[in-house]
Amino acid sequence: MQESIKKILQGLGEDSEREGLKDTPKRVEKSLKFLTSGYTADIDQLVNDALFSESYDEMVIVKDIDLFSMCEHHMLPFIGKAHVAYIPKGKIIGLSKIPRLVDVFARRLQVQERLTTQIAQCLNDVLKPQGVAVVIEAMHLCMAMRGVEKQNSFTTSSAMLGCFKDDARTRSEFLSLIRSRNNG
Repeated sequence: MQESIKKILQGLGEDSEREGLKDTPKRVEKSLKFLTSGYTADIDQLVNDALFSESYDEMVIVKDIDLFSMCEHHMLPFIGKAHVAYIPKGKIIGLSKIPRLVDVFARRLQVQERLTTQIAQCLNDVLKPQGVAVVIEAMHLCMAMRGVEKQNSFTTSSAMLGCFKDDARTRSEFLSLIRSRNNG
């Protein structure tokens, strides 16, 4: 990988041996491996023993989860927030596992639409709840830095499964709750 990065630098007209770039291939390789570490993540190991029997059957929401991913078309970042909800059916998950699941799928070359669906489907498979909802709001640097160069545009995607898809009131409650902000 480092040799390929060195060739890219040279292809850009840079001197890959100059002081500031000499270690760049090593740093880029390390960075790319971290940014795509979701490919090797083990969901079962991540969830571990954080599933608990519980009779709670109301909506659970973790919102404003910071999200960083890389567009598979240009390998440029997209950055935003994920909002994840589920309604349990006998099982709940440790709350910290939800942002970790978001990270697993975000740390892959992605399109936002697939990322949204993968998070929802994974949580649905793990918990088998009454329903799952995921909304992602993100700014894509491939749109801001190049192409149309629209720095202030955000893309919103959603995935609704189970009761969130089938029941308009449940979906509306979720959407209303993720729009509200804490004033404290």
